[in-house]
Amino acid sequence: MARKLDHIVLCAPDLDVMRQAYGRLGFTLTPRAVHPFGTRNHLAQLQDNFIELLSIDDPARIPSDAAGQFNFGGRARDYIADRQQGLMMVVLASTDADADIAEFRAKKLDTYERLDFGRDAMLPDGRTVRVGFSLAFATHPEIPEATFFCCQQRHPPELFWKPDYQRHANSARRLVEIVMVAPQPASAAAHVARVLDAPQATITGGVAVGAASDRVSVLTPAALATRFPELASIDAGAPRFVAYRVMVDDLRLARSVLDGAGVSYRPIDDGVVIPPAHACGVAVELVAA
Repeated sequence: MARKLDHIVLCAPDLDVMRQAYGRLGFTLTPRAVHPFGTRNHLAQLQDNFIELLSIDDPARIPSDAAGQFNFGGRARDYIADRQQGLMMVVLASTDADADIAEFRAKKLDTYERLDFGRDAMLPDGRTVRVGFSLAFATHPEIPEATFFCCQQRHPPELFWKPDYQRHANSARRLVEIVMVAPQPASAAAHVARVLDAPQATITGGVAVGAASDRVSVLTPAALATRFPELASIDAGAPRFVAYRVMVDDLRLARSVLDGAGVSYRPIDDGVVIPPAHACGVAVELVAA
């Protein structure tokens, strides 16, 4: 069964700057949380998936690289050093991280030992609870900047998903598409399709993987520039994540929020495009549900 989008991981050096930027876009953000491997985050919870804003919390807590293990904190540190900001990872929903790893191995994908961790999460009423996760990573040596992993939540859902955190001034409902750029879309899309366990379809200038509600689109640099003129000058030498699409319930409300915050955007047929300067290095489409 095709995997669904769980969340995306956006990185930048300053988490407060990220929080302020996404607040101006109309997203409600969870209180700051700290990971045991040297990073910290805020989340914009949507309907069954979310956007994660992440930066380095304590470099001393980032572990050293070890054979067979994915160094999450180290990867975030290196990504920020190389790119400064952007969309580092795409995350897929999971109920069994061990089964995901077994499938990745059977498909001869590069995978790693399961990464288990827990962290404190603050609830809307101010109480703190403990939440836990198990992660299963899949990488490709020729696609070093486009990491996928599956995320299994190991706690009761009600400890994580909160209606107060899922209500947004811009009426955001759900993350539905990730956009990659690649010099050779067919090759990158083949890897994406194996990770998502989803079918491919040829589109203008690239390949779409998965259903419209949980899609990764892989575009040539020229096709990317046509869809997103804001990204025409982006470094597209290697496959990487560069944009994403979120459905909103009320597009007029979303535009009003952006106008009120002084955020520039470009109208499109079914929504608006927010340029990278306002969204931590990526282009964001807000489209009518």
